Amino acid sequence: MKILVLNAGSSSLKYKLFIDRELSLEGMIENITDYHKGIVEVESRLQQEANISDLSSLDVVGHRVVHGGEVFQESVLIDQKVIDTIRSLIPLAPLHNPANLEGIVTIAKEAPTLKQVAVFDTAFHQTLPPKAYHYALPYELYKESGIRRYGFHGTSHQFVANKASRILGKDPQETSLITLHLGN
Repeated sequence: MKILVLNAGSSSLKYKLFIDRELSLEGMIENITDYHKGIVEVESRLQQEANISDLSSLDVVGHRVVHGGEVFQESVLIDQKVIDTIRSLIPLAPLHNPANLEGIVTIAKEAPTLKQVAVFDTAFHQTLPPKAYHYALPYELYKESGIRRYGFHGTSHQFVANKASRILGKDPQETSLITLHLGN
């Protein structure tokens, strides 16, 4: 199985290629302004360095998407409804969601039959109770504009929590941990 993972950030495009669960290739394009050109460059690198004929020869592309709002509580197969919903959430992540979307849309144009999956940084924190995610602001701001704590870097927190639980020999669901995301 060939899986390409993309992280289209506000100014960079990071990628990793996994073949049969093994990391085969990784890289980054920095100071990016045109994600279409960036995806074309990634495809070129896959061809040159990993002998991948084109994007359509992959099995799936996974995208890190920064903000899923209250809508996405887990990873999802991308379709037009998902694209439209991510677009509607741009006001909550104006630097990141447009770049994430551009990567998704570009892949869809380059390889229309290729499956794509979105993994949301905010999904891990969807179990926060209202008392933890409401700000001390008028409730109308939450209802009208979605202003609340969402929690970010959920993929990082989930990885760290699962790894720590394994090291401790405990089930992650039965382990109380404090995790920190210290950046890249």
